[in-house]
Amino acid sequence: MRLSSLQQYILLKMSEKGTRMDRKFFRSFYETQEKKPNIKYQEHIITQSLERLIDRGLITGFGKRTTEKWFITHVGLAAKGRDAVQEIHNRRQKKLPLA
Repeated sequence: MRLSSLQQYILLKMSEKGTRMDRKFFRSFYETQEKKPNIKYQEHIITQSLERLIDRGLITGFGKRTTEKWFITHVGLAAKGRDAVQEIHNRRQKKLPLA
């Protein structure tokens, strides 16, 4: 299963925390990036990533519902998501400490 770097970051942070997380914590992903999108678009990109992870069954979304759409406020890791985290850890290549 192919996941973007933001989606991998979301899954790894959720596995570290272990409980439901507020979506605000995922903004810290862009602090480490060299090429940052405009602040206006960052929230939209995070929302898209969360919705796609929910559609795949990797996370569970919690929020408020209006007549038109859902507003995701918190997310939790699903069982299928824990398996994906293990797969991410296995695929990550170790970095050699070269001086």
